[in-house]
Amino acid sequence: MSRVVGFIRLLRPINGLMMGFAVIVGASLALAETFFTNVALTLLLGFTTAFTLTGASMGINDYYDYDIDKINVPHRPLPSGTVKRRESIIFALILILVGITASAFVNPPSLMPILIATISLAISVTYATKGKRTGLPGNFLVSACVAIPFIYGSFIVGQGFSLKVLLFSALAFLSNTGREVAKGIVDDEGDKARKMRTIMVIYGSKVASVVSSFFFFSAVFLSLVPWLLGIISIWYIPFIIVADAGFSVSSIMLIKNSSRENARRTKNLVLVWMLFGMISFFTGTLK
Repeated sequence: MSRVVGFIRLLRPINGLMMGFAVIVGASLALAETFFTNVALTLLLGFTTAFTLTGASMGINDYYDYDIDKINVPHRPLPSGTVKRRESIIFALILILVGITASAFVNPPSLMPILIATISLAISVTYATKGKRTGLPGNFLVSACVAIPFIYGSFIVGQGFSLKVLLFSALAFLSNTGREVAKGIVDDEGDKARKMRTIMVIYGSKVASVVSSFFFFSAVFLSLVPWLLGIISIWYIPFIIVADAGFSVSSIMLIKNSSRENARRTKNLVLVWMLFGMISFFTGTLK
């Protein structure tokens, strides 16, 4: 039973669920109308792509982070020995096969969904193998993978790029970059051991907390644009207020206290604010 739990933990199902939800949000933003059973299969396949490829990226990342995780998070499946390193790669390959196959059937004969899914996978592998060491550029790679599901959602329903989808992708990119920088404060010990060039390692926790907060506040200010442009409904407002308030308070608290413990709390809370943000994107499409 512990082995099964280990693979579930390796998968990071909460992250996968959020990315799957992001695909649905991207589709709803693109359609600008309520969708019913005629796109249910498309959304299911799109959700499956995001969920499985997110899980695969987690498995690959943990494989390459093995030495770091032995220091930072020894309780995780690989450093604790619950799941073997070789098994994490096999697990990731199975998830990739499922995800790419789902993308191939999501909107035939269009090749854009499978192309976008492949690009997202390539970015996540690049981050795990090389990008992580670069610090902020590596953070941008992770955030690109978080932003892409919104664009993917738009393409699976045959809509392509739009200002609305790009704005919300940018919001996801900025808020996740802030989270990644804060996460660098938490992972400082292991990152130093592996000579990672994170903002925390190079400049210290105070600068890292300010940079993290800069991205959070940038997302807050950008979140006003869809409402000012009138491309979103009033139902966007209640949830985005909660998200923006959460990001703002978390940023101020992080600047005041840039300790590892507070950074850990911040990066966990930010997932909640990001979820509220995604809900606001979705409700904003309701008339």
